[in-house]
Amino acid sequence: MSELREILGVRHPILLGAFGGLSSISLTAAVSDAGGLGAYGLYGYDGERIRSTAAALREATDRPFALNIWLPMGDEVEPGPQHTVFAQALEPFYEAVGVDVPARPERYLPSLDEQLGAIWDAAPAVLSVVFGVPSAEIVEEAHRRGIRVVGTATTVEEAVALDAAGVDAIIASGSEAAGHRVSFLRPAADSLVGTFALVPQVADAVSVPVIAAGGIADRRGVAAAFALGAQGVQVGTAFLRTTQSAATDAHRAAINQTAADESVLTRAMSGRLARGARNRAVRAIEASGTIAPFPMQNWLTGKFRAAAGEQNLGELQSLWLGQAAPLARLDDATAVFDELVAGL
Repeated sequence: MSELREILGVRHPILLGAFGGLSSISLTAAVSDAGGLGAYGLYGYDGERIRSTAAALREATDRPFALNIWLPMGDEVEPGPQHTVFAQALEPFYEAVGVDVPARPERYLPSLDEQLGAIWDAAPAVLSVVFGVPSAEIVEEAHRRGIRVVGTATTVEEAVALDAAGVDAIIASGSEAAGHRVSFLRPAADSLVGTFALVPQVADAVSVPVIAAGGIADRRGVAAAFALGAQGVQVGTAFLRTTQSAATDAHRAAINQTAADESVLTRAMSGRLARGARNRAVRAIEASGTIAPFPMQNWLTGKFRAAAGEQNLGELQSLWLGQAAPLARLDDATAVFDELVAGL
């Protein structure tokens, strides 16, 4: 435990899950101020937005925090003629929230180089990555700048690959976890290993500290993770229901009301497999059989999901949540953090 704390520069080895699209300055700062490692997801952020976000985080906290990016897997599609076909398939959802069917953009995502350039300028304590192994150039440049690198694995094989790449710590993400399954060596549907099985096997296979993620929401989950060989925990859903979260009231209600066996793994909202509540949008898109590849589907649904969030329409949002959702409580983030610390 002390080794991971020293690596990350924190008092307590408790990490905030990096919510792509749901991160907030106040929640990230609250976890860092409490002695853990706050994290902010930069999915879809261009360089300018990354720099402004990092500046806001530094104003909010003087403690270490992590910035998280998605590595490109090589199968991402670019805007093309098929955009219109898939956009029209989602027209009922645009109508439901009062927005126009979106025209084809120049790009769906900023380039990795653009994001990294801004991250180097921002100089966070930690760069965390999902969906792949960071290149030797990324790891070397991060270390040259004093930035720690944390990778994310859903299988032992992925953890071994990250270890060989020279990352400083590895998040072992069990299939109970909320949001996207960040598998990269095999399809996500073939990489669904539970936290209880994954963590000890990863701990045995790698030379760096392991951080357990998935199904951890209170002191019992923390104690179990350490018994399995983890040196830290990453917690998402339990913090997503706190008052500092960027989640809508409808999303918080879904976390409270979705039983462990009711969350689903779906590609409906983004084109990649992710765990959340099966609301009206998920059911309808799955039933239609028309799901665009990533990141087109994520961009297209994002146009009505954003409006639905502003209108607090939970049935049309991405209600990401994990199987431990019933354990999450509506409270201040510091109180939730204190509960987790009690399990150390």
